Amino acid sequence: MKKVRKPLMFSLLMLCFMLVAQTGKAQAPPPPPAEKGTNTNKAPGGGAPVDSGLLISLAMVAGFGAWKLLKRKTLRFPAH
Repeated sequence: MKKVRKPLMFSLLMLCFMLVAQTGKAQAPPPPPAEKGTNTNKAPGGGAPVDSGLLISLAMVAGFGAWKLLKRKTLRFPAH
């Protein structure tokens, strides 16, 4: 009985997974716009500015690198 129960349970479990996957499909994409080739078709994002965020992230990376070098004591300042 145990030899039959294990494959049967596995098969039923796989069947359940397949049924759930079949009902959980993604929705259809939206229809294309009616007027093609006009300036109304813009890329997603809306042209958000990147420069200030890029500068902040570069400054944070540079600060982190300097902190790691100071912690490792490879960057030494001259003694006065």
